[in-house]
Amino acid sequence: MSGSREVLVLGGGQAGLAAGYYLRRAGLDYSILDAQSQPGGAWRHGWRSLRLFSPAEYSPLPGWGMPRQEGEAFPTAEHVVNYLRAYEHRYELRVHRPVRAHSVRAVGDELQVETSAGTWRARYVISATGTWERPYIPDLPGRDRFTGFQPHTVNYDSPEPFRGQRVVVVGGGNSAAQILAEVSQVADTTWVALRPPRFMPDDVDGRVLFGVATRHAEQGSPRGVSDVGDIVMVPSVRDARARGVLTAQPMFQRLTPGGVAWASGTELGCDAIIWCTGFQPNLAHLAPLGLSVADDRVPTVGTRSVDEPRLFLLGYGDWTGAASATLVGASRTAKATVAEISELLRA
Repeated sequence: MSGSREVLVLGGGQAGLAAGYYLRRAGLDYSILDAQSQPGGAWRHGWRSLRLFSPAEYSPLPGWGMPRQEGEAFPTAEHVVNYLRAYEHRYELRVHRPVRAHSVRAVGDELQVETSAGTWRARYVISATGTWERPYIPDLPGRDRFTGFQPHTVNYDSPEPFRGQRVVVVGGGNSAAQILAEVSQVADTTWVALRPPRFMPDDVDGRVLFGVATRHAEQGSPRGVSDVGDIVMVPSVRDARARGVLTAQPMFQRLTPGGVAWASGTELGCDAIIWCTGFQPNLAHLAPLGLSVADDRVPTVGTRSVDEPRLFLLGYGDWTGAASATLVGASRTAKATVAEISELLRA
């Protein structure tokens, strides 16, 4: 499998599909290469209880909104996967899978993409590979000496493996709060965060965040929705608050063979540490381009790379557009990106 296209999209998750919709509508010659074996992007790998923060109608991709899920105010990850699969089919998007992009390099007036299924070339490349494959765990002293279980969010599935154990949950965001909420029902939990968690008001969910992100986008602001807070008070998190488990301790300094220890000398024994410490952009395939990278970010103007103007980046976070790592945010940035590419091709 190989070929030459006007535009090549790397990644078939929500950002890649949004790009595909606008590329198809613009009549451009494109293909989407997805490393996954099935549609659904990172949503295929979320834990069992994972849900959207907002009703389905506030999480659309362009052209066709997400249908409501019967009996669920906030759609499950499985429902999102089914929506992405149906969306791909509805618009007959040109997705090739499983095809993993290994490297992107400049060759003449095109970009050459070496993949697990041959060599492709394109006038422009849209990188939309997300962050799921690069889980981040801080390199704290003693981490390799701890004898217990150390899963990251990416490995977490359900609270059952932790039943009856002493568990430390690390992180100050939504994943940490949601996982703490359910693990605390079967285990003795301690929540630890680098900074005091910031909770959104109880009446704030994806509907309000949608409005905030929209205002930022209209103002051309790179900010996301973090000024409202970091943690959405979904029902499970509100329940955890009512049970008195939603209190975070300061970050520990090191790990010991049997637990964690703070700078004060206080130690806590535990059987497991769940690292809900986020992800980093999956950009290894761009290394041959020699892009300048700072804080895991590629300098861009909008979504266009400063160093390689034939490269665009979608869906990695607020630095690629306000709320661009969300379904609705990916739609906005994809629309602007494809419009810019179309103009460049016409020129």
